[in-house]
Amino acid sequence: MDNLYELIAPCHFGLEAVLKKEIIDLGYEVISVEDGRVTFQGDETAIPRANIFIRTAERILLKMGSFKATTFDELFEGTKAIAWEAVLPRDAKFWVTKATTNKSTLFSGSAIQSIVKKAIVEKMSQTYKVSRFEEDGDEYPIRVFIFKDMVTIGLDTTGTSLHKRGYRQLVAKAPISETLAAALIMLTPWNKDRVLVDPFCGSGTFPIEAALIGANIAPGINREFTADSWGKLISKKVWYNAYDEAHDVIRHDVEMNIQGYDLDPETVKCAMANAKAAEVDKYIHFQARDIKDLKHPKHYGFIITNPPYGERLEEKEALPALYKTIGESFAGLSDWSMYLITSYEDAEKYIGRRADKNRKIYNGMIKAYFYQFMGPKPPRKRV
Repeated sequence: MDNLYELIAPCHFGLEAVLKKEIIDLGYEVISVEDGRVTFQGDETAIPRANIFIRTAERILLKMGSFKATTFDELFEGTKAIAWEAVLPRDAKFWVTKATTNKSTLFSGSAIQSIVKKAIVEKMSQTYKVSRFEEDGDEYPIRVFIFKDMVTIGLDTTGTSLHKRGYRQLVAKAPISETLAAALIMLTPWNKDRVLVDPFCGSGTFPIEAALIGANIAPGINREFTADSWGKLISKKVWYNAYDEAHDVIRHDVEMNIQGYDLDPETVKCAMANAKAAEVDKYIHFQARDIKDLKHPKHYGFIITNPPYGERLEEKEALPALYKTIGESFAGLSDWSMYLITSYEDAEKYIGRRADKNRKIYNGMIKAYFYQFMGPKPPRKRV
């Protein structure tokens, strides 16, 4: 029987259901869904495959243990009781990258980090019969969550966050993260056969993520992960197989109609460079164009976009006119649907109609709304 691992995938608040579906579609069993994270179980293939294929998680953590602690002594003993030697080799470079605590007795992040590190060092000293560690081997970053005095400790198998796909070398102002963009697209009924337009495309994140989804290109196909050198845990062969699988499932012959517009020609150039880096430039048409000039002859298309929120005061004054124009341009499109994420409270008022659905999403620390204006479904094709 293969070893089964418990893995934790953190995500944006409000997008847990999308991530849960991705994990199930990969063939793994979901154990629990909490605010901002999904815990699941899988064999050794789950670590490489989750990192390479999942579009909506921030990282994949290998759960090492969970216990209750209301004192630093309990934190120390609970951490020390974990079988660290099963995963960490003698020369491992390990440190606590982050400790978050919520509704718990222990609240000092730095103190938690230092005690967890100390406990692991003591456990490793007993196991390997050495008093000090060079820590000159592979990296094993550790993350600690404490919620209502329950401590969960995980090894970070990802390294640089999963939203860093590797394609976004150039960033326009106020970009939306790649993982959030992918999740929002996956919340809509859009598919590769339908037109998609982002009239505020910025760095091109929405069009690029849509093209990756449509062509079935795994988001982690061109990057490396921390755990790919953890020989004690996963062989290189398992990693190679996961990358091979990602290459095998790409739809090379797909055709898509995806468009990205922005008012600023320099921003459009930046989006084009990013699409090229993601190897999806052939699927997307970018153009410098104003929202008021948005027209399209096709029916049943989609607008999926992240318009300006007006974070600065002088921008705020321009928002009513901008959102009114968005509403007018949308009204001029026949049988289209529009999905937009914004923190602007009066968006519906100026767009001129109520959204059919509205979902609260946190974009970083900013509370935003994903407004969903649904158009009619296209008629079924006769077979």
